[in-house]
Amino acid sequence: MSVMDKLKQMLKGHEDKAGQGIDKAGDFVDGKTQNKYSGQVDTAQDQLKNRFGGDQGQEPPR
Repeated sequence: MSVMDKLKQMLKGHEDKAGQGIDKAGDFVDGKTQNKYSGQVDTAQDQLKNRFGGDQGQEPPR
């Protein structure tokens, strides 16, 4: 079982909390870098939310 599978299994049922944690981590990085990499941080946040289910209430990207 890969690490990603283990993380998905641990987060199952707690997708909203995972999404909040991803947002908080991204905000922290943006603050430390003075928003220099905000585009890359936003992309990373979106990808993590898609992978771990933090975007339950939103439409998937096309």
